[in-house]
Amino acid sequence: MTTEPGSHALPLRALAALLTYPTPEMVAALAEIHAVLMESRLLNQPLKERLTPLCTRLATTEQLELEETWVGQFDRGRRTSLHLFEHLHGESRDRGSAMVDLLQTYETAGLYLKDGELPDYLPALLEFCSCVDAKTAHTFIADCAHLLRPLGDTLVAKGSDYAAVLEAILQLGRQAGLDWTNAAPPPEPEDIDKEWQEEPAFGHTRCGNEPVTQTIQFMSQPALRRSGASS
Repeated sequence: MTTEPGSHALPLRALAALLTYPTPEMVAALAEIHAVLMESRLLNQPLKERLTPLCTRLATTEQLELEETWVGQFDRGRRTSLHLFEHLHGESRDRGSAMVDLLQTYETAGLYLKDGELPDYLPALLEFCSCVDAKTAHTFIADCAHLLRPLGDTLVAKGSDYAAVLEAILQLGRQAGLDWTNAAPPPEPEDIDKEWQEEPAFGHTRCGNEPVTQTIQFMSQPALRRSGASS
């Protein structure tokens, strides 16, 4: 597999890593992840500038805060779930058959999930796309662009720096990007005097337990079409 700057493989793996639960191992690799994205010829400069603040925040923020932010972003609410079939099928029976189709697609390519991993987890889709040729990767990303774009637009509206990752995925798949006109305004500077006077809040807890991360694989084009997706 080629790993030259013009290749799609390394950027897709880097983006997959950025979307995963922020373990200490992932945080330790952020310098390498950032370098891969900055060196890629497949991402334009404005997008690289959007990705840099995310990498910086992940590299400089306290571990428990990183975990809490990730859980609040992706585990609390269907609209920002990283499980793509959640957006397409919800809890309907169609989701089960789509999972089977997706698993078969991966296994046909010689890729297998770990026990307990679900096949519709976005970072795993990116890992799969990094292992196939560029044309196939573009096709898979195009087939799920109608799911990626609303997810990304929701993150934009929430002011999440993770939105840049969705934009990058779409760009690598040669798809139209996100609607940045709805971006949330930056937070106002804190009133230091007021903060000093107020008592600290009680009952604030951090989520330090890592959730079960499930992996994804994308279904074949016929299965996508049966699910109502456009290719």
